[in-house]
Amino acid sequence: MNQKSILRFLRQVMANNNREWFQEHKKDYEAVRAEFERGVQQAIERIMTFDQEIAHVQVKDCTYRFYRDTRFSADKSPYKNHLGAYINAKGKKALRGGYYLHLEPGHCLLAVGNYWLPTNILTSCRNEIMGNAAEWLRCVESVEFLKYFGSDVASSTKEPTNVDSWDQPQGFGLSKLKTCPAGFPKDSEYVNYLRLKDYCCWHAVSDTFFEGDGWLDEMERMFRAAKPMMDFMNSVIDDYE
Repeated sequence: MNQKSILRFLRQVMANNNREWFQEHKKDYEAVRAEFERGVQQAIERIMTFDQEIAHVQVKDCTYRFYRDTRFSADKSPYKNHLGAYINAKGKKALRGGYYLHLEPGHCLLAVGNYWLPTNILTSCRNEIMGNAAEWLRCVESVEFLKYFGSDVASSTKEPTNVDSWDQPQGFGLSKLKTCPAGFPKDSEYVNYLRLKDYCCWHAVSDTFFEGDGWLDEMERMFRAAKPMMDFMNSVIDDYE
């Protein structure tokens, strides 16, 4: 994937985020979009080697519109400053977890998991952690998982962080409750996992990470490390979809 040309165009959009400029550079956008979609296709083909559930997924199922929905936003800029693809066996809008690629100047990353769950499903996920704690710990405290996604979440002795985003270099849990959720034991050794409001892990990568084709090997290592966690949660979420 030609990450350099993609990020160059995105920087230009950030400096000229208006319809007049974009129309004048529509062909540049189409070339960048095609290059990004080529990379997404490569990612799908590589993920298929260890996750056959996504074998039917096509590029068009994974990518998003470049136009922003500004109806409820104070920022009326018409275009996004990133390109993203969510590779999910049940589609972009599914509740179950999937694999995410994000290209944005200075903020490229890879992520695995789900980003939002209704309260009833979240409660079921927490119950599954309590009921199968040993299996859960094998998923999220393995050497490989901690290498790519380790944060303070595993330690219930640490104070909760106030960072509810993936602005950190790596992590697990985009959003967290300040205290243990109602109905669960506050003194549980797994309280920091129970506090999570999502089960998404992420790892920031450089603005040169996606250059060429070599990135697929490192992406595979990261996604393989996170897949057991995602499968654990999907086994619960799939009962509701």
